[in-house]
Amino acid sequence: MTLREPRSMPRTDELALRPITADDAARDHDAVMETRADLRLWEQSAWPEDDFTVEANRADLVGLQERHAAGHAFTYTVLDPASPDAADPRSLGCVYVFPTTAAFLARSRVTPLGDDAWDDVQAVVYFWVRTSRTADGLDRRLLEALRGWFAAGWGLERTVFVTNEQLTQQVGLLDRSGLTRRFTLVEPGKDGAYLVYG
Repeated sequence: MTLREPRSMPRTDELALRPITADDAARDHDAVMETRADLRLWEQSAWPEDDFTVEANRADLVGLQERHAAGHAFTYTVLDPASPDAADPRSLGCVYVFPTTAAFLARSRVTPLGDDAWDDVQAVVYFWVRTSRTADGLDRRLLEALRGWFAAGWGLERTVFVTNEQLTQQVGLLDRSGLTRRFTLVEPGKDGAYLVYG
């Protein structure tokens, strides 16, 4: 299935989404480095390393921007519209949207936990918010905004949200959200499983 990005993006008093670009490197780097302990669990890797630089992040964002422009996958920065400097809003996290045909997903081992079929899934979503904002529930409010956006904006009925089983804070969030665990997913070369909610 080909995903078609809607024109409208979620925006509330405390968060706004837009496609990420290489120009977001510094603000995104600040959020990544604050959240690096969680991201290492999420990624099941050493990324981001303690010496991860803004320029290395910029190179990563160039790839994400190109993939987004080509419509292969979509990455959004989550920004704080209430930042004191409106021209330089603070990054609060990221959202990643993939079709099930994305290369890493096509190579992954997906196991249904019930009667659901992976082929019926329309979009696969990963998201994170900076560590300092999980305490006030921003991740819950972002999830609520995303669920509404995929239903109304994207016109999708079968979107799933994915987290790593080791990221207990996000697992708890998804368990409490009214979503149900539908699949487990194991990526090539990674030992732990990802939990897929829909």
